[in-house]
Amino acid sequence: MSNTMYNKMWHQTQEALGALLDKEPQKMVEPQRNQVFIFQTLATFYIKYVQIFRNLENVYDQIVHPQKRILIRKVLDGVMGRILELKNEMVELELTEFHYFDDILQDLKLAPQQLDIPIPKYFLKEKLEVIKGREKILAQILADSGIDTSDMKYPVKSIPLDQAVKLIQIAERARQGRLRALFMKQIYLQEYRAKQSKTLGKKVTDTWAAALCIQKVWRRFRQCKTTEKLREEEMIFLGMNPPPLFNEVSATVIQAEKVDRLRNEVQMKHEEDYRDALVTIKNDLKLIEGLDIKENLQDQIRHWFIECRNLTGTFPDYPDIEEGGSAIIFSNKTIQQEEDEKWKMSPSLFLPAMKEGCNTYKEIWMNKDESWNFSQDFDPELIKEEKRKELESEIRVQVDELMRQELKNLKLAVDREREHSAKVGKKKKKGKKGKKKEKKTKKDKDLTADRTIESLYKELVEEGLLIQALKVNLSDYIGEYSYLGTTLRQVSIEPMPSLLDVRQLITLYGIWPLGSAAVHEKAPLVKSLLLAGPSGVGKKMLVHAICTETGANLFNLSSSNIAGKYPGKNGLQMMLHAVFKVARQLQPSVVWIEDTEKTFYKKVPNAEKMNEPKRLKRHLPQILKLLKPDDRILIVGTTRRPFDAELQSFCKVYQKIILVPRPDYASRYVLWKQIIERNGGVLTSALNVSCLAKVTDGFTQGHIVKVVKAVLTDQRIRRQIHKPLTAVEFITAITSMNPVYKEEEESFKNWYAKTPLGKKRALAITGGSTEKAKDKGKRKE
Repeated sequence: MSNTMYNKMWHQTQEALGALLDKEPQKMVEPQRNQVFIFQTLATFYIKYVQIFRNLENVYDQIVHPQKRILIRKVLDGVMGRILELKNEMVELELTEFHYFDDILQDLKLAPQQLDIPIPKYFLKEKLEVIKGREKILAQILADSGIDTSDMKYPVKSIPLDQAVKLIQIAERARQGRLRALFMKQIYLQEYRAKQSKTLGKKVTDTWAAALCIQKVWRRFRQCKTTEKLREEEMIFLGMNPPPLFNEVSATVIQAEKVDRLRNEVQMKHEEDYRDALVTIKNDLKLIEGLDIKENLQDQIRHWFIECRNLTGTFPDYPDIEEGGSAIIFSNKTIQQEEDEKWKMSPSLFLPAMKEGCNTYKEIWMNKDESWNFSQDFDPELIKEEKRKELESEIRVQVDELMRQELKNLKLAVDREREHSAKVGKKKKKGKKGKKKEKKTKKDKDLTADRTIESLYKELVEEGLLIQALKVNLSDYIGEYSYLGTTLRQVSIEPMPSLLDVRQLITLYGIWPLGSAAVHEKAPLVKSLLLAGPSGVGKKMLVHAICTETGANLFNLSSSNIAGKYPGKNGLQMMLHAVFKVARQLQPSVVWIEDTEKTFYKKVPNAEKMNEPKRLKRHLPQILKLLKPDDRILIVGTTRRPFDAELQSFCKVYQKIILVPRPDYASRYVLWKQIIERNGGVLTSALNVSCLAKVTDGFTQGHIVKVVKAVLTDQRIRRQIHKPLTAVEFITAITSMNPVYKEEEESFKNWYAKTPLGKKRALAITGGSTEKAKDKGKRKE
C-alpha cells in the first residue's frame, strides 16, 4: 500500500473520529434506569473506538511525514485512554472484568476478530536501541557473575575418566554392530535375488496376461489419485481445508517486509531532518524577525501602561515571571473561552486532547494541498509558525525585564510610596514559598543517595532480583473467542472467560499503560494485577509477554526468590528501596511475585517457615500507596492456589483479579493445530485435530506443548513423508498426565465469587440492583 493510500486511510479515520466525538452523548453523564441501554451505548462506543484505534495505529506505523506523525500520535494516545475509560465504566456497570458484544457486533456487521486490540508497534520501535543496550548490559553482568542463562538451561556435568571411556566403547561397539548388520543384510538380499531369478526363469509367462495385470493396477492407482485430488479440491472450495502452500511465506509477504524496513528507514531520516530543521529555522527567524517581534511587544506593553493610567489614574503592577509575565495580560480572553468549552465537555481526561487533535487536523491537514511534497518530508511553513510562537515567548522574557525597569522608573517618578509597599509585600510572599519548599525536601529520604543507578542495577542482577525476561509475544498466547457469551448471560449462566478475553485484559491493564506514558498518567490507574488459574494455563508466559511487548524490566520478588536475601527489617527495607528506585529510573518495569498466595498465607506450613514467605505482606500496601500516575510500574502476582491466602489482605493488594481458565474446545482446536505446526509437524487428513481437541478436555496449554514436543522428535519429523501424524500418537502420550478436573475449575470460580468484584456481581444477579451491590461491596471492603 502506497503512502497516498495511508494518507487516505488517515483522512477517513479522522472523519470517523470527528463524527464519533460529536455523537458522544451528554446523556451518558445523566442517571439512567435502563442498565441494558447504558451498557449497549458504552459497548457501541467502545467497539467504534477500537476500530478507530486499529486504523490509526496502522497509519502511524506507515506514514513517513514527521509532522503528521506527531499529530496522529497525540490522537492515538487519546483514543487509547478513552478506550480504557470506557472499559472502566463497563466494569463498574456490569461488575465483571469480562464483557461480551455478540449482538452489538452483529448489528455493526463486524467479525469478532475486528475486536482484537493490537499492541502499538511504536512501544518497541521508539526505544529499540535502549532495550538492546540494556539487554547487552544484563547479559554481561550475568556472564561475569557466572549465572549466565544459557548455562542454566543446558548444564554440563563432568564425569570420571573411566566412565567416559566406557561410554565411548559402548557407542563404538554399537556403531560397528550396526555396520555389520547392514553388511549381512546386503549379502542376504543378493542371495535372495539370485534364488528368485532362478525360479522365475523356469516358469513360462503369458505376456498378454502380465500386461493386463499391470494395466489394472495402474488404472486403479490413477483413479484413486484423481478421486483424492477432487475431494481435496472440494474441501478447499468449501473452506474446510487450507489451500496448498498456505503456511509457506509467499514472495508478496517477503516484498512487504522489505518495504516495511525501507519505510522505517525513511521515517527515521525524515524525523532527523525535522529535528535539524527545528533548530535551523528558529535561528533564521531570530535573525530575520527577532528585532521586529521585540519592538512590537514593547509597543503593546507601553500601550497597556498608558491605557491603565488613563482608566485608573495609576500605573499597573507588572505580572511576575511565575504568573506568565506580560503574556497573561493579552491571553485572558482565550483562557475564558477554553474554560467555557471545557465546561460543555463530557467528563473525560482524553476527550479534550482528541478534540484538539481533530481541530488541528481540520485547520491544517484536511484540505491542505500537498502536491509539492511527494516525498512526504517536513513542511517548513508549519515549523515557522510553531517557532515564531516559541521565539516570541523567549523574547517576551527579555522584554519583560526591560519593561519592568521602565515601569519602575515611571512609578518612581509618579508614586514612590506605593512602589515601596508593593516591594515589601512581594518579598514576604517569596520568603514563605521558600520555607515550604525546604520542608518538602526534608521529608524525602534516599537510602542509597551515595550510589549510582548502574551499581544498584548490577547488585539486583547479581542477587537474582532483576531477571532476564523470556522473548515471548502476546500473540503467542493462542486461543479462540467466546461466541456464546451474551447468549449464556441472557439465560443467567456466567460463562468462563475465553483465552482471548484474558489476552485483551492483559493488553488493556498491563501493556498499554506501561507502553505509553501519556496513557498511564491520565487513564484509570492500575497499579497491581493478579493472574489466578491452574498450573499450565500460561500465567508466567503472560508476565514475560508484558515485558517483551513494552521493553520493561522484570523484577522477581517471589517469596522463594527473596528467601535468605537482605535479612532483617533494615535489609528488607533496603531491598525494596533499591528495587523500586531502579524500577522508577528505568521504567517501564514489572514487579513479579510468583506463587503470591504464599505472601498472604492463612497459616504458614512448617516446611516453609524458615523461608519467611510473608516478609512482604505488610510492605506491599505501603508500596502501592507510594506509586504515582507517572510511575510506570506494574506489580503482577501469579497464583495457582489462591484459596490458601487470607482473602481480605490479598484483595487489598491486587486491584485487578483475572481468572485464567483452562482452554475450551475452540481454543484447544487452535492450540493443537498451531503448536504441532510450530514444532515441525505437518497437518494432513490422517490427523483428526477435532478428535484431539475433544478428547483432551481439561488439559492445559502446558500439557499440549509437552505432548507435542515429546511426540515430534527429529526422527518422527523426518518420517512424516512416509508415515503421516495421527491423533493416536498424541493421545497415547497424554494419558500419563493429570488434567484440570471440573471440580478444580469450580473451586476457582467459587473463590472468585468471594472477591470484592465477585461479591458485587453475585449480589447484582440475585438482588437485581447494581447500586445496592456497589454500596454493600464498599462496606465489606
